[in-house]
Amino acid sequence: MDLVIIPAGVPRKPGMTRDDLFNINAGIVRTLCEGIAKCCPDAIVNVISNPVNSTVPIAAEVFKKAGTYNPKRLLGVTTLDVVRANTFVAEVLGIDPREVNVPVVGGHAGVTILPLLSQVKPPCSFTYEEISYLTDRIQNGGTEVVEAKAGAGSATLSMAYAASKFADACLRGLRGDADVVECSFVASQVTELPFFATKVRLGRSGAEEIFPLGPLNESERVGLEKAKKELAGSIQKGVSFITK
Repeated sequence: MDLVIIPAGVPRKPGMTRDDLFNINAGIVRTLCEGIAKCCPDAIVNVISNPVNSTVPIAAEVFKKAGTYNPKRLLGVTTLDVVRANTFVAEVLGIDPREVNVPVVGGHAGVTILPLLSQVKPPCSFTYEEISYLTDRIQNGGTEVVEAKAGAGSATLSMAYAASKFADACLRGLRGDADVVECSFVASQVTELPFFATKVRLGRSGAEEIFPLGPLNESERVGLEKAKKELAGSIQKGVSFITK
């Protein structure tokens, strides 16, 4: 088994945050990772189950206990944030979303989702109002869907697309394709936090290279500090779930 994808868990409902899902989904991820450690300890693991900011640290602690932890092979799937960012930026620019690439770093919930709009490709500039609008829509896209569905679930088709896109990238990396780069929430030294989402180069061993953040503008630096503060608590919550 080369690749395991974990999408299991309960969906969000109106009024719920991803962290509200923690008590149910944390136990599900723990149980599945215990099985992975026994049956396919060398697999690359894609964690989709929310809250990713906590479930990835949970998976890491389970694998550490089992003696099978390889940080390069544990990948939190944040691709939906990138898909949304590309879509919303393309709308503002009036171009095809497939022509847009927006790095989205930090984590996978609320203010931890940090789109680096100063690094958009193709290069472009935005007004303050556009930056505020885009950042808010990207950070709250999931909540927007939950509220629109009015209790009938959360993002499904878009999440399936994002999960498939990231899994395909992992498979291309496993095949040995060159320059397979995606954003993912991984064990990282990019910041002082033990986990952080940035661009990574995927290969046969998983996340073979973790890219630095690059130059940030003032609003991104402010956003980064907010993201790190929120992320620190979410990561610790996941770690404590296993180690307490």
